[in-house]
Amino acid sequence: MISQFFVLSQRGDNIVFRDYRGEVAKGSAEIFFRKVKFWKEDGQEEAPPVFNVDGVNYFHVKVVGLLFVATTRVNVSPSLVLELLQRIARVIKDYLGVLSEDSLRKNFVLVYELLDEVIDFGYMQTTSTEVLKSYIFNEPIVVDAARLQPLGPAAIFMQGTKRMPGTAITKSVVANEPGGRKREEIFVDIIEKISVTFSSSGYILTSEIDGTIQMKSYLTGNPEIRLALNEDLSIGRGGESANDYRSSYGSGAVILDDCNFHESVRLDSFDMDRTLALVPPDGEFPVMNYRMTQEFKPPFHINCLIEEAGHLKAEVILKVRAEFPSNITANTVVLEMPLPKYTTRASFELEPGVTGQRTDFKGANKKLEWDLEKFVGGVEHTLRAKLTFSQELHANIIKEAGPVSMTFTIPMYNVSRLQVKYLQIAKKSSSYNPYRWVRYVTQANSYVARI
Repeated sequence: MISQFFVLSQRGDNIVFRDYRGEVAKGSAEIFFRKVKFWKEDGQEEAPPVFNVDGVNYFHVKVVGLLFVATTRVNVSPSLVLELLQRIARVIKDYLGVLSEDSLRKNFVLVYELLDEVIDFGYMQTTSTEVLKSYIFNEPIVVDAARLQPLGPAAIFMQGTKRMPGTAITKSVVANEPGGRKREEIFVDIIEKISVTFSSSGYILTSEIDGTIQMKSYLTGNPEIRLALNEDLSIGRGGESANDYRSSYGSGAVILDDCNFHESVRLDSFDMDRTLALVPPDGEFPVMNYRMTQEFKPPFHINCLIEEAGHLKAEVILKVRAEFPSNITANTVVLEMPLPKYTTRASFELEPGVTGQRTDFKGANKKLEWDLEKFVGGVEHTLRAKLTFSQELHANIIKEAGPVSMTFTIPMYNVSRLQVKYLQIAKKSSSYNPYRWVRYVTQANSYVARI
């Protein structure tokens, strides 16, 4: 049960506000934003997703730069409320096509209509885009996606010989194309978030993949779809030890530790030929979530060396190599490394002739930051940083610095080798041939190298 729901911009502007029960003061949005903006407790940079101020519980998720927030005075499950916020964001995006401050303001009547159907007197009713179609009567006002910053997943897939159409991710499930027609197409995204920890000598200590197969359908009449995965896909390790990767790595087999499926998926023939059958509901939804700890080749290898270089000085050499093919390019690559707390200055030296790279020393929290706009596969980049300290080194400098953390996005690449072999749509007629788009993306969840 929630008392209030509101959406804030990055500047703290209140875009959407709905008070369902009148139990929390009206100034809660301002209290929340002030607390999030100036969160400095325990040295954390960002506020946690759940916190309490003066007896009010605040829950929030950040979606494409917008803060979706719920408040309540009662003790409710945090996981439930955070999942509800994510689903509300997804439903609004399904109806508006584009989730942004501009689209919310232009479609505020439709957004409030959705909120009144999703939540009634603080209690959740439904978050199904398909069910809501029966109760929602306002048409969305289409916002030009070309003017938006590429915050969402749409920007991830503009790579390779076959580019996605510009309106792929930014269409409403209820609006028609110009001329009243509806373009028949379906999108399947395999999104993998990887967590890897490297030892100081470069060996992998832990590795895990959290993956999801997302689907968004614009097919009229909801035809049945058959989606085939790798034939050698296995679920569960059986008698194999969780630490014995040698038998599976390199054999081509894909071994998932566990997985779960959307309620619309039928598994009649899954055990025989790894085929999923489903009638896709409207909107975006996860067909399958999976987890994998089978050994895989990490997309990046990080080497870091830090050593004293004279009185009150030290040098850091940071090398990163892309281990994926040269026809793949990673985007928005960022490396961060905490430095000793008595570091006063850092000067940087990049490779000669490189472009699209930026370095920075964050004096407030003593961090080195290295941004790379593009990172081509098979290439190695090096950064040298000369550090100046305010006092003599009293301990081992390696213990005072690191570890190196990395974030990145790699379009059209996945490390698990899980693939969609074919996407079959039940034909209404011989001329019926909708567009099918299958896309892959790998992102860093926790990618850390000790030094």
